[in-house]
Amino acid sequence: MMKNIDYKKAIELLQNASSKEGFLASAQNISNYKRVWARDGVICGLAALASADEKLIETFGNTLETLAKNQHHNGTIPSNVMTDGDVVEVSYGGLAGRVDAVTWFIIGACQYAFYKKDEAFIQKYDSNIQKCLQLLEAWEFNNKHLLYVPLSGNWADEYITDGYVLYDQLLRLWALKSYNYFCKSDLIASKIEQITEQLVINFCPDSVGEKYHERAYKEANIQNFMPCSFSPAGYKMQFDAFANSLALLLNIGTTALQENILSYSLGLKNKMPLKLLPAFWPAIKENDVDWNLLKNNYKYEFRNFPNEFHNGGSWSMVNGFYGLALLNSTKKEEAIEILEAINAINKIENYSFYENFNSKTQLPNGVSYCAWSAAATVMLHQSIYSDFKYLV
Repeated sequence: MMKNIDYKKAIELLQNASSKEGFLASAQNISNYKRVWARDGVICGLAALASADEKLIETFGNTLETLAKNQHHNGTIPSNVMTDGDVVEVSYGGLAGRVDAVTWFIIGACQYAFYKKDEAFIQKYDSNIQKCLQLLEAWEFNNKHLLYVPLSGNWADEYITDGYVLYDQLLRLWALKSYNYFCKSDLIASKIEQITEQLVINFCPDSVGEKYHERAYKEANIQNFMPCSFSPAGYKMQFDAFANSLALLLNIGTTALQENILSYSLGLKNKMPLKLLPAFWPAIKENDVDWNLLKNNYKYEFRNFPNEFHNGGSWSMVNGFYGLALLNSTKKEEAIEILEAINAINKIENYSFYENFNSKTQLPNGVSYCAWSAAATVMLHQSIYSDFKYLV
């Protein structure tokens, strides 16, 4: 079908954010964003595959190569890599390492190979993937199948989630499922079952089985969605739009729970002026207990004011995955509505593709010309109108 102006502008931004090392986080000349980031790069790569644009797909391949080449000897995938001529600067995280860099790399390599129908691509990076899988096992700490993630350990790096973070468990599950499509290992199939079982036991309502933290689970009174995280200190009950979207994509939980997630999320989206989901909800305010976890958790400047950034801000990227989840749940009309809302905010200030927006005032926040904001449009547009399918 004819691609509209929103789609064309999104492709144009992905092209402008391309470098010979891979996708940069932004086309803006901002040092921290002028790097190849694992999660940003892979999400842009997913959009590249959906677009069928050979140049963008080549950039995705270069992104994966850059990440693999700079993998730490212990298995850690770089959070980001900056290359300037012969100078290479590698970061594995700031105040804490980035657990999701590892899982996004595995997902990215497998999605690329699936699209290309190229099992040799998995063989090329198999030693890198094996190191990643061993590291993820070690990060369980208690060998009970769920990852233990430090504060600041993933994309929501200035938010309050820590411990057994839902988003990271689901990314690991997606990574293992994607890898097992190629290697067909009974051991990995068993691990997928064990992780899924622990997710249901510890994150789903009315579940049967021994909980990690029985008393805290009972106090949490889980109902309409899966909580964002829990730790020895108890559960954090904010709605995590990204994680619950992944749960819908991966078909985790009972049909009743999935219907509750859909009902809650669509109701929340309809209450928002932007008609998009906030990243986490409700927003944490200064008089809330969790404010103490927010107020010092930043490196450059505080950004998590209520209804902004991770603290209730609306992100095109997160809503792109929510749109994919709606499609997977046979909610095509609702997915189209999300795409239209994403396009509406991406085009603000002559297609500035801002990082995120205040969910109440609708004002833009963060960096402009953000590559993964463009990726959201491409992924969702192609999934709706060209029936593009990812390996899930």
